[in-house]
Amino acid sequence: AGSRLQHEYVPSAHLSAACTCLAWAPAGARQPPSKDGPQRKKRKSEVGEVDKQLDILAIGTAVGSILLYSTVKGELQSKLDGGHDSRVNCVRWHQDSCCLYSCSDDKHIVEWNTQTCKVKCKWKGDNSSVTCLCISPDGKMLLSAGRTIKLWDLETKEVYRHFTGHATSVSSLMFTTVKPMNESKPFDGITGLYFLSGAIHDRLLSVWYIRSDRKEKNAVMSFTVTDEPAFVDLAVSEVKEEPVKLAVVCRDGQLHIFEHILNGYCKKPLTSNCTIQIATPGNDGDSTPKPVPILAAAFCTDKQSLLLVYGNTLQPIIEKVSLNTSESHICLVRDIQKVLSLKTDAALTKVKTPVVNSDTKVLVPGIPGHSTAVKTPALGKEKKKNKRKPGETEESIEQRLGALDIDVSKVKTPGGLPQTDSFAVLLVQGLESNDAEILNKVLNTRKENIVKNTVARMPIHAVIPLLHELTKRLQGNPYSASVMVRWLKSVFTLHASYLSTLPDLIPQLGMLYQLMESRVKTLQKLSRLHGRLFILVTQVAASQTVQEVPEVNQTAKLVYEDDSSEEEGSDDEMIADRDSDENWDEDEEKEEQSDEQDMTVEKEINGDSDLEPENESEEE
Repeated sequence: AGSRLQHEYVPSAHLSAACTCLAWAPAGARQPPSKDGPQRKKRKSEVGEVDKQLDILAIGTAVGSILLYSTVKGELQSKLDGGHDSRVNCVRWHQDSCCLYSCSDDKHIVEWNTQTCKVKCKWKGDNSSVTCLCISPDGKMLLSAGRTIKLWDLETKEVYRHFTGHATSVSSLMFTTVKPMNESKPFDGITGLYFLSGAIHDRLLSVWYIRSDRKEKNAVMSFTVTDEPAFVDLAVSEVKEEPVKLAVVCRDGQLHIFEHILNGYCKKPLTSNCTIQIATPGNDGDSTPKPVPILAAAFCTDKQSLLLVYGNTLQPIIEKVSLNTSESHICLVRDIQKVLSLKTDAALTKVKTPVVNSDTKVLVPGIPGHSTAVKTPALGKEKKKNKRKPGETEESIEQRLGALDIDVSKVKTPGGLPQTDSFAVLLVQGLESNDAEILNKVLNTRKENIVKNTVARMPIHAVIPLLHELTKRLQGNPYSASVMVRWLKSVFTLHASYLSTLPDLIPQLGMLYQLMESRVKTLQKLSRLHGRLFILVTQVAASQTVQEVPEVNQTAKLVYEDDSSEEEGSDDEMIADRDSDENWDEDEEKEEQSDEQDMTVEKEINGDSDLEPENESEEE
């Protein structure tokens, strides 16, 4: 009633994952036996009270376990494990037995026994993830939905009916009627009932009718809203003439109320009878009213009034509003700031303001170790108003920094090159977003100390992704491989202790081992080849240097001959000379002949004929 926080359960962060869905156990559900041993006997009056009060809350988590939490005791009763190996999307309690049904992204539906905390039954519900469940009013059937909707018989665990469902995953399922409208036939518990479904990114809520035959699979009617439904509540019609009341809170913060008697097929989508919005009052004439989002809404037991939850999720305001559906659009004006400030003022009475001494130094975030003098406020001065006068100009950020006594030049990084700590941040960002540009920028650094510092400052969780990235890059061109090896070396030297604690280290590094082995195998052959090539290259180089030495002219520059030697010149020389002369003549003749042949060929090519004497003389 006072919209005050009554109870808060904070799971220990390292033990459990985020909560994904909730469901209250029906009042009077038998509690699972606590681990403290035999329970003390309760007095009669006590039993009655417990039966009326909602106590146990089933909490589905993102890792697949379900927690049963007692709000009365304020502690975890038990944990249901071993049913799902993926995110739990929906939990639903059975009306009378201590059964709990859950569905998950792992495509399965599980029936739990909450007394023993064991899986009673598990079966595949869909080909993709199952997102929503709903138990029929008589407790014998179960609706499940991923995108298509299925109605299961809980005894045999077989599909009783199929419905087409939605294009996106279904987020809400609920029965809108308890008894069939047509009361002439005997009621078997399910035939003739209507149920409602809403899906994410879908502005239509569909109503489906369960027939005795399997012919019709499509929706019989639909309700249209302004945005995707975030929260749906129903006031079920008990009597034939009474309309079903439906309150739908949309993602855009509006609440739509529908009233409709479900009586068969309706082709057109039905619009809401009433839309409710909440806004802040526009004070001072100039400030515009701002919309306040409605987070959830529920019908009270009289079905004539609504409980509205609005504001922000951390400090929601709960208010009871009576329904007046004669108006099609209602805008409630609520001053949230006033309500919240009243609440916070009441809560923060015990806070003391610290006494600030003039010698105290306060560390300002931004630059490590930077200290700035604290200016103690003068008591006499009035508080400065935030509103500026029309003539004043706003101070620039530089001036404000100057007022804070921070040296602006210190803040800027020299040369525009990121420092090693920002390199570590960049690297983690690149690995998380898989951004090739960022990764190239970081991983192509060749400076040893930057590589070392970056790896040292890197958070532990990024080590394995970095190893995978390096392995991928090692398979690329050899140039990049030589750079990547430096990173590998740093990772292995600095994070060896962490890596050795991983149970699945060998499969994680398998690719890297294979790469290294294949490279080491070829090393021997490559070194032999390198040796042979080295010998060859040195020989070639040596022969080239020999050729480059200038040749010494062997012929004599001056020959002095005696007369006697001339007279005694041998006849052989004479003969040789004569031969050479003859040869010389022959050569000349041959050359002349070949020249003539060339001339005639040329003429033929040019198309000249021997008939024209002028040309002939020219040729000669």
